Amino acid sequence: MNFASDNGAGVAPEILEAIAASSRVNAPAYGADDYSARATAMLSEVFETKVEAFLVATGTGANALALSALIRPWEAVFCHEEAHIHDDECGAPEFFAGGAKLVGVAGEGGKLTPDAFRETLTRFPRGLVKSAQPGALSLSQATEAGTIYGRDEILELCAIARAAGVRTHMDGARFANALLSSGVSPADLTWRAGIDAQSFGATKNGALACEAVVFFDESLAANFPYLRKRGGHTLSKGRFLGAQMEAYLTDGLWLRLAERANAAATRLSERLCAAPGVRIAWPTQANEVFLVVPDATLAAWREAGAKFYEWSTRSLAAERAPREGETLIRLVTSFETAPSEIDRLAALSGAR
Repeated sequence: MNFASDNGAGVAPEILEAIAASSRVNAPAYGADDYSARATAMLSEVFETKVEAFLVATGTGANALALSALIRPWEAVFCHEEAHIHDDECGAPEFFAGGAKLVGVAGEGGKLTPDAFRETLTRFPRGLVKSAQPGALSLSQATEAGTIYGRDEILELCAIARAAGVRTHMDGARFANALLSSGVSPADLTWRAGIDAQSFGATKNGALACEAVVFFDESLAANFPYLRKRGGHTLSKGRFLGAQMEAYLTDGLWLRLAERANAAATRLSERLCAAPGVRIAWPTQANEVFLVVPDATLAAWREAGAKFYEWSTRSLAAERAPREGETLIRLVTSFETAPSEIDRLAALSGAR
């Protein structure tokens, strides 16, 4: 019953086989291989437009390097106050962007709102030398609360950003999971809604270690090969990244893996919310489930060996916050999560 993180899941067999097959090929180094070229072409197909795509090994690397391509050191990146780039990347975005400032924006359920974004922009007037200049907006998809931005929400936020001369980035570490819940196409959820660049995640969804930085505005990618090399993410045996991404995208594997994880999260959420004293914190929209649970129930879970994280947040409405004797927790499912794990946890909770 391991619901701690989708990072703990294994590698999809199709991707492992692709890595093994690419190991038997002597290919050009540093990403100049056919696997990486095919992966880039496939990403263009996925997004229905020609993109410039660069493969890296980690999500933090993808986010930090993508943002460093969008902004200058004296500019600010606006993001939710609990976004991964803000709270969980050890200052990497600021470091790779030469000291640029991350500005957290409040919002319920991990999502910043248009009004909050507008208000924050007023505190960073363009042309005022003593102030960090507006540089980029970064949206997490899915968010740190497991919620997703709908297409119309992204359209509105990107329109505000564009009017302010601000570029736009999407942290898509769980993009496949969010996409399935959105009901729209990858293009509609990104560049057609105004996104300039995206971190496209694969590692949490079945890859070994592979992410892509995707530029929808090709002019923004001009210096990225140097940024990636300087950042230590130009792998000498880059074909192993290309082989992973190619396998991930072939025949819709990335969507099938995410569909399994999302279905497991929905089942988990429904089963546990039927247990005495358990209530949902935010809607389950991807593969993360946030619940307020009686401490006695959590003790029984731990004794039985269940793995999960207690969670703290400023993004939960007061009426849904934990009361005395309760704790907010996060449970994450993956493409490997078995129904038996869910049913066992539900039984421990007294769910009917």
